[in-house]
Amino acid sequence: MYPTLLLIHSWSRWLVLVFGLIAIFRAFSGWQNRSPFTGADNGMGASFVGSMHLQLLLGLILYFVSPVGAKAFETAGGAVMKDATSRFFAMEHLVGMILAVIIAQVGRIVSKKAADPVLKHKKAFIWFSVALVIVLLMIPWGIWNPERPLFRF
Repeated sequence: MYPTLLLIHSWSRWLVLVFGLIAIFRAFSGWQNRSPFTGADNGMGASFVGSMHLQLLLGLILYFVSPVGAKAFETAGGAVMKDATSRFFAMEHLVGMILAVIIAQVGRIVSKKAADPVLKHKKAFIWFSVALVIVLLMIPWGIWNPERPLFRF
């Protein structure tokens, strides 16, 4: 079960990145061009937030079945917090991604509730951009955090 979940979690991150970039681009374009907030704008925001929720669900399941998630705390003496890689997956990645999902969800809610279409685009752009930056910081690229393969097979 663990290898399959890890594979799905690894590949579905690309959905989050693609939907996020498209949603941010549409929001920025709509804001700058003072365009109406269309069903496609709403749908792309929903796709971004929905893919983030899927990733969170998969990640939480992985957290409890993975040797580097919650099981890492079973080691004696708090060794998980002393090892950068273990700490990243046991705490930093988890907290950062939960925060990103919350920010994306709040952005979707506040952008939908705004009365003015331009304000909807502006709010979506700001909130989605912040969420995507956090996601990009917490993906294990190997630059400032542990390196993992970009594509698992």
